[in-house]
Amino acid sequence: MPMLSRMPPWRARLRFAMRPMMIIDLLAFAPWYVHWFLPLDLRVLRVFRLFRLLKLVRYSPALQTLGRVLADEYRALLGALLIMLVLLLFASTGIYFLEREAQPQAFGSVPAAAWWALSTLTTVGYGDVVPITPFGKVLGGVVMLLGVGMFALPIAIISTGFAQESSRHQFVVTWSMVARVPLFATMDETEIAEITKLLYTRNYMPGVPMVRAGDTGDGMFLIASGEASVEIGHGKHVTLKEGDFFGEMALLEHRRHKHDVVAKTRCRVYVLDSQALARLTRRHPEIMRRIRNVAKVRADADAAQREPRSARKAPANPKA
Repeated sequence: MPMLSRMPPWRARLRFAMRPMMIIDLLAFAPWYVHWFLPLDLRVLRVFRLFRLLKLVRYSPALQTLGRVLADEYRALLGALLIMLVLLLFASTGIYFLEREAQPQAFGSVPAAAWWALSTLTTVGYGDVVPITPFGKVLGGVVMLLGVGMFALPIAIISTGFAQESSRHQFVVTWSMVARVPLFATMDETEIAEITKLLYTRNYMPGVPMVRAGDTGDGMFLIASGEASVEIGHGKHVTLKEGDFFGEMALLEHRRHKHDVVAKTRCRVYVLDSQALARLTRRHPEIMRRIRNVAKVRADADAAQREPRSARKAPANPKA
């Protein structure tokens, strides 16, 4: 580890040995050595080996995302926990005053009534202790309704945070991919972010055509993953990979596609359609001007490459 490499050897080893996973490993194998010196059965400590499953977190991006969500939303989760404790206290105290005389063995104290309040708020409802007085039943119904909302709050916090974290990650990936497209290379961060928000995703299985020759050019395609093949005629093909794009000329010139594009592998493609481009240019007219200028340069370069060598003007001979 880079941090440990700057420490003295003894201190680096001590720091490494004090890591939580190393302590768990110590508790897991130490009982086998300890029982030779002390007549104690410490085999129960082997249960700490189960904590080694936490190492799977480093190999799972989803679990890492969940960990970041819990770290980012811990204040909101602590607030939700505080609300749960307050509801538990109110429910326990209320059922104690309403049921203590009818059922002193079950509701003889607030801590004893807390068991009923906890099982009711969590919507478990074991049924071993239930209110029997009319007011106790009314309070029980209210506690049941509050219990549904009590658990919905932390679940909503975690799910919303997870969705936002996934969206941020997807936005960064999409933004970086759009920024690498030569057509958008001259744009600043704000303009690229505007384009990224307008993209939507399509998935194609191997062998499925993405566009066919003659189809209306109503969208620009950016390959996010996978490979595609462009049939340019005479049995020739051009392979498009992650980060490549196509369809921008047909979109800008409002014409039909000239070539077939077929997915070679499973492909995920970002699409910028004509309606999204129109909305973008209404808010930022300068973006369309830049796109047209870059597209014109690309079209001129492609035309120059397709021009026959004999048709090109020969350079002047200075000695002539």
